[in-house]
Amino acid sequence: MAAFRTKPAVSAAIAVTAVLALAACSDPGATAAGAPSSESAAGSGVKQFNLSPEQDRVEVAEDSAAAALVPDAIKADGKLTVVTTGATPPLSLFATDNKTLIGNEVDLAYAVGGTLGLQVEVLPVAWADWPLGVESGKYEAVLSNVTVTEARKEKFDFATYRTDLLGFYAKNDSSVGEIKEAKDVAGKRIIVGSGTNQEAILVRWDEENKQNGLKPVEFQYYDDDSASQLALQSGRADLTFGPNASAAYKAAQDGKTKQVGTLNGGWPLKADIAFTTQKGNGLAAAAQAALNHLIKDGTYGKILDRWGLSSEAVTTSELNPAGLPKK
Repeated sequence: MAAFRTKPAVSAAIAVTAVLALAACSDPGATAAGAPSSESAAGSGVKQFNLSPEQDRVEVAEDSAAAALVPDAIKADGKLTVVTTGATPPLSLFATDNKTLIGNEVDLAYAVGGTLGLQVEVLPVAWADWPLGVESGKYEAVLSNVTVTEARKEKFDFATYRTDLLGFYAKNDSSVGEIKEAKDVAGKRIIVGSGTNQEAILVRWDEENKQNGLKPVEFQYYDDDSASQLALQSGRADLTFGPNASAAYKAAQDGKTKQVGTLNGGWPLKADIAFTTQKGNGLAAAAQAALNHLIKDGTYGKILDRWGLSSEAVTTSELNPAGLPKK
């Protein structure tokens, strides 16, 4: 029997202030779905993803202007070592051979490296290990759903490449309308991860609704993704609310759910996902130039569309933008 828990929103509110101060991606693998099958479900609107080790990546050519910005130490070596967790489809996951890294972050790593004229190596690391590895220079960069924060800017440089989004998803034939603001969730049964940023946002919305005389949210908590999806499909829940990337991928893959709303992961502030490098070595500026080149020539859009992430696209890469505030 699926493990299901409800708890009063009031008890969850105790941790709201602390949770909202966290980056939305503290450990992207913690709330992600497990690695998917290589087979695409049949049905209208279902997108088939290539999960084999042989990837049909978009080919890129070196851009001389961006390549000129590569730091001399990296240019001399000619190699760009990028790390990612490999645990968060469609951002990064292991192919059907269980050893080859694939995914949106991996494709972007190869595209940025190719634009800079560098040989790319993508390695899997645990989330907790990338900060020291990048800070020490063991790895040149990390692409693993890293949110820009003011605390991280003290140790790293950033070139943004994706909007940090949370998504509301409903059963594909649900009558639930668009979710845009607090009143839209009043009276809804919503599955959310305990202790997450999205739970903290939902608690604040729920408190606002109750103050305005609207029906409260029924918070639902499940121990795994399979149980939560069963609850949604069986009608025991109205919505799921969590990281948009994994939910969008799942919806595209099986056609059983649909997006009914998105919210910036830093709400009420703006949060960005970025190519993250050692502070002060100049690589982030080169990466920014490469990303803007890829955005302009359409390659970037093709990469995001390939993994069902077009809704998270940015129009330009920013260098070290304002990050989420310190706790």
